[in-house]
Amino acid sequence: MIEIENLSKVFTSRDGEDVVALKNIRLSIGRNEFVSLVGPSGCGKSTMLRLVAGLIPVSRGRITIDGAEVREPRQDTGIVFQSPTLLPWATVADNVLFPLKIMHQVAPGSLDDALGLLDLVGLKGFEKKYPRELSGGMQQRAAICRALIHDPSILLMDEPFGALDALTREAMSLELLRIWTERPKTILFVTHSIPEAVLLSDRVIVMSPRPGQIAEIIEVPLPRPRSFEVESRREFQDCTQRIRKLIFGAEDQRFAGAA
Repeated sequence: MIEIENLSKVFTSRDGEDVVALKNIRLSIGRNEFVSLVGPSGCGKSTMLRLVAGLIPVSRGRITIDGAEVREPRQDTGIVFQSPTLLPWATVADNVLFPLKIMHQVAPGSLDDALGLLDLVGLKGFEKKYPRELSGGMQQRAAICRALIHDPSILLMDEPFGALDALTREAMSLELLRIWTERPKTILFVTHSIPEAVLLSDRVIVMSPRPGQIAEIIEVPLPRPRSFEVESRREFQDCTQRIRKLIFGAEDQRFAGAA
């Protein structure tokens, strides 16, 4: 569904120096596949997500969705950022409906659709509340509903649980798995958490340090549906250890030599 071909992204710094964020990325993502991006800070994970979203232009190569080149944001793509970025003056229901209002697609049944999504993520009864009246996890659930309201075929998620406490983060991971099972989407998910990536994904894309390149693609051979019980399985541990070795291997070897 998503094809990334020879993708490179170069930014120009304030002093006029070129900074290569991504270099020669090749990646194919299938329909309704759950793919995570992991790698060291600054390796271009979020940049790649924004390129797929059409929020910034490519420097070289191209990205296509269903054969059409991505040059600007698409209506079939939903985005969830690390911060919920809800409108503080709008109710939860109005926040969820906001994308439809921007796209002039509000229909007679849109409110019912929004209420159905809120029910799906456990926010039934909170539709008239304001963001300040919700916890961080509840705000992020509302943000996910907002990304889903126009029923996109692609969901791009940039560390959506990064600002949450550990228990809420685990609950949200399971919630996302449940939503994805009930309403399949193609998901590209950026995270710094290796266990989270393995728990959620069909494949994990491990990025190298800048300039970001694909170091390896890890297939996750775990059956679905999944829960945190899979963390005790050998396949889970093998995947997480392989990813850690790819990301931290050089550092581990250096520390071992120093010892």
